[in-house]
Amino acid sequence: MIEYIKRDVAVIGAGAAGLFAAAETMKGGCSTIVIDREQRAGGILNQCIHNGFGLHCFKEELTGPEFAAKAFELARSADAEFRFGTTVRSIKRNDDGTFTLEMLSRAHGVTLLDCKAVIMAVGCRERNRGNLAVPGRRPAGVWTAGTAQKLLNIEGVIPGKSAVIVGSGDIGLIMARRMSWCGVKVQAVIEIMPRPSGLVRNIAQCLDDFNIPLHLSHQVVNIHGTEHVTGVDAAPLVDGKPDMENIKHFDCDTILFSVGLVPSNELMLPLGVEIDPNTGGAKVDSNGETNVPGIFVAGNALHVHDLVDFVAEEAAETAHAVVRKLNGTAPCPRYAANTRNNLRYVAPLKFASGEKIHFRFRPTITCEKAILTACDAGGNEIKRWTKMFVCPAEMIQIELDAPGSDITFNLEEVK
Repeated sequence: MIEYIKRDVAVIGAGAAGLFAAAETMKGGCSTIVIDREQRAGGILNQCIHNGFGLHCFKEELTGPEFAAKAFELARSADAEFRFGTTVRSIKRNDDGTFTLEMLSRAHGVTLLDCKAVIMAVGCRERNRGNLAVPGRRPAGVWTAGTAQKLLNIEGVIPGKSAVIVGSGDIGLIMARRMSWCGVKVQAVIEIMPRPSGLVRNIAQCLDDFNIPLHLSHQVVNIHGTEHVTGVDAAPLVDGKPDMENIKHFDCDTILFSVGLVPSNELMLPLGVEIDPNTGGAKVDSNGETNVPGIFVAGNALHVHDLVDFVAEEAAETAHAVVRKLNGTAPCPRYAANTRNNLRYVAPLKFASGEKIHFRFRPTITCEKAILTACDAGGNEIKRWTKMFVCPAEMIQIELDAPGSDITFNLEEVK
């Protein structure tokens, strides 16, 4: 039999974004169901056993599982409903503007859920070797950093004895430290860019403290091994091309790819949700709403964040907007936010005047000091902020009382 249920809000994903969003929509009087394909709440947090979480949201330093437990309690105590072990197969937008979700689970079989709004809190996925087209065969021992993290921290299995990490993303850096603690020899971290892509603190705590070399401006040019990985070749980049005369060889039995994260948007695309090519996530306004009315996105499904605390805060803001939308009190965003120099993107892309808006940016420069300015449509400066130590690995966040005009943001290094 097919089960039919109705709720005001469906939250897809029970990670930090989904849990904080559900807590806020329930507090706002909207019946909310949280759907996740895993068997428990927390998402990727459950395998992040290191600390450093929760300082913004809970005012204490927590591990990933501890943060997940506290976030789950927020949503549970607000009486949010949960469906674990459940996959959302499709989302249909009905003629009256509501949505029907087709859900599959072992416990309930097929469930059709009707709701007024959907919050996409589905997180992101890792880019892998296939995205980079690295030469070589397909031997065992090649992992994404997140998969290796789950293998080690959840399954209790050490992936190898000697490793090379490709890319200096934060998960890869944290795994360099984690594997070193377990006796795995981390030979090197290979980064194609001239600067690290992870947070500065992770470079210091995960590489420098363990004397793990970081090779910047290097590209992996070959993976050795037929049945299993035996080594990796990396070449320095000269004028953007690998210098094959100066190849560095590293003997190893394990390779971890930490080459970036991509927002998960597979459920949104069939609905016609517009995607921002700069983030890989949806284009949203200051309500967190996409071009498809009633579809909202928050957290890493929107753009990849640095800290889970920022994910949670953004999701709570989006949930407040959902409540206002369903109550008929949400503002109508009509003005555009644009970027000019040294900013890869801004979120949100549209906003309503008279509202206090949180804008989030990803810079493209690294410098000790920079000035961020906001100008109206006439080129008049509205406000400026001084930012210390700017780099692409760290998101910039500001709060602005939005004017009744388009805004252009600009970032300039202070020499």
